[in-house]
Amino acid sequence: MSNERTEWLARPPREELSKKLGIAAWVLTAAVLGLVGLMRQVKIPLPDDVSLSFLPPFHAAVNGAAAVVLVIAFVAVMKGRIALHRRMIMTAMVLSVLFLLSYVAYHFTSSEVKFGDVNGDGTVDAAELARVGSMRTVYLLLLVSHIVLAAVSLPFILFTFIAGWTNRFAAHRRLARWVFPLWLYVAVTGPVCYWMLRPYY
Repeated sequence: MSNERTEWLARPPREELSKKLGIAAWVLTAAVLGLVGLMRQVKIPLPDDVSLSFLPPFHAAVNGAAAVVLVIAFVAVMKGRIALHRRMIMTAMVLSVLFLLSYVAYHFTSSEVKFGDVNGDGTVDAAELARVGSMRTVYLLLLVSHIVLAAVSLPFILFTFIAGWTNRFAAHRRLARWVFPLWLYVAVTGPVCYWMLRPYY
């Protein structure tokens, strides 16, 4: 075991702080899921000269960067480089918050883009369905899995982060074993969904 890993594992757990942050994590999760639910129902009009059309590729770039950072964090912890691991996880958290704020801003102010909607009228008619064929099903399966796993993993990403931050390393490792692949899947499938939908923006 590396000296760096031994030094970190020797730090005492901060149980009281962990409990307080755990409550905050549930509140934050509820707020985020509430916002995501509302953004499909509520649209905020923008001035005619303002467009947020640059945001979808930005979302894809931020998600892609998060995926790279997560892989670096994984490699770092496997090599016992805990300080680097923590920096990379902090970076991934910042990227995820940046993505979330940008994503919500875009969807509160912009109409939904649908896969296969060639003429951009907001519906996918029979002719358009025939044109895209089974790729629409592939896209929808990927999108649904991305959205569902993002929602399910959010509180557990926060709990895993909190466990590490408060030196509850056994709990951190236990959670990270299955939270990491979920988070990585969500980060990777975000850009894939964007590139599949890109022709219809």
